[in-house]
Amino acid sequence: MDLALLRTFVAVHRAGSFTRAAALLGLSQPAVTSQIRTLERQLGRPLFHRRARGVTPTAVGDELAHKAAPHLDALLRIAESEREAAGALRTLHLAGPPEFLCLRVLPALAPLVGQGQTLRTVLAPGTEENLAGLAAGQHDLVVTTGRPRGGPFTTSVLCDEEQVLVAAPYWAALADPAALSASGPAALDGIPVVEVHESLPLVTRYWAAVFDSVPDSAATVVAPDLRAVLGCVRAGAGLAVLPRYLCQEALARGEVVSLLEPAVPPLRTWFLVVRAGSLALAHLARAHDRLLRAAAHW
Repeated sequence: MDLALLRTFVAVHRAGSFTRAAALLGLSQPAVTSQIRTLERQLGRPLFHRRARGVTPTAVGDELAHKAAPHLDALLRIAESEREAAGALRTLHLAGPPEFLCLRVLPALAPLVGQGQTLRTVLAPGTEENLAGLAAGQHDLVVTTGRPRGGPFTTSVLCDEEQVLVAAPYWAALADPAALSASGPAALDGIPVVEVHESLPLVTRYWAAVFDSVPDSAATVVAPDLRAVLGCVRAGAGLAVLPRYLCQEALARGEVVSLLEPAVPPLRTWFLVVRAGSLALAHLARAHDRLLRAAAHW
């Protein structure tokens, strides 16, 4: 059986789409379609059900993928080791929210530079947009707080981050911690809200987890980068919900104050996502492993 046909088949099986597989393989969509039809003729069985949006494997297709994919990945690892031995530079393309990439991910990966690794980043907060780019081959690795549901992905839990309700000392002096614990967010009435989006994603999650309620006011300041949110809070613009790692130094210096320390603090989970099968690439597997090990100390 032709290995090129099997490689194309596994790419389609993982991508769930002839079009996405074509982009990943550097082929035209008609070429991918033709190769799959050739393989189906050779086997005498259909491998995919054609749908309005993409394809789904038949039972025969699933069985063939289960048998063939590990061997193709092993061949890819051999080819990659030869490339590395020859000193070829490899570029890793990352995507994720700007503050998390800048403060967590890139510092963790920096030691790989100089080991035949170059890095390129897309600083974008949108989970769906980043995952679509990953599926299309625009990115190699995505960090996100949204776990993919389906799709051609392999997902690992990276870490949990604690969420903290903070404000500058001036506003904190107006919020009675006892009243906040007893009566909930009503004790915060009159304090402006700083957020990353009009929909108040962080405040809404915190209110639901801690107060079992929803916020009843709009944001006063919207800045689509948590570092900007922290800067506004530090300058006295209002309250915000921020990850502890981001505001820990400001808390220690007294520039911002934690308004509440709930017994069970709200957590947000980060996920590390790659395309299925891509960890056979040595440079990607190395970065993936390094991030998982670094995240154990975050």
